Amino acid sequence: MSHRFADIAFTDAVKAAQEQYRSRSRNERLQRTGGPHDALGDVETAFIAGRDSFYMATVGATGWPYVQHRGGPPGFLKVLGPKTLAFADFRGNTQLVSAGNAVGNDRVSLILMDYPHRRRLKLLGHIRFEDASRVDPEISKAVQLPAYRGRVERVAVVEVEAFDWNCPQHITPRFTEAEVRSAVQPLHDRIAELEAKLA
Repeated sequence: MSHRFADIAFTDAVKAAQEQYRSRSRNERLQRTGGPHDALGDVETAFIAGRDSFYMATVGATGWPYVQHRGGPPGFLKVLGPKTLAFADFRGNTQLVSAGNAVGNDRVSLILMDYPHRRRLKLLGHIRFEDASRVDPEISKAVQLPAYRGRVERVAVVEVEAFDWNCPQHITPRFTEAEVRSAVQPLHDRIAELEAKLA
């Protein structure tokens, strides 16, 4: 069963580059035997649920790619099924470049990072933006984040075509404020305990 991500991404020009840099045989093997990677499983679902941001690329009518960072509380990107993702599109800078691009070309690429563990998930799919007042009520309910301050204007729905996991090489570990706080809390506790003993 072929690897769906490779089927899409490994164009003739990409294969030529792989030949030039002597990685074609390895990538050909991946494409032939590494699949199908066209439906999200438990591992991908758990990984997505832990993310508080991702990068999203669309392509405009001018042919230029547009990459945007999307963020929210962990799990704001919802897995609705093995081939469907959705997220609340909050009011932002009002440029609406991604939403506009999706009208003319619905292809989208998402990259989700776990910097502390040096893991990266790449997704390819088709995206549509729907007005929050007109979206399917089940989808609307699924993406709600009552404790989050953002105002939902649209809901983005991604139909997944393929995904791939990247190797950890060259991913610099980074930590959120909450992760740092959790890591140093035992030290603060120990300091407080020793200070109490000294007192």
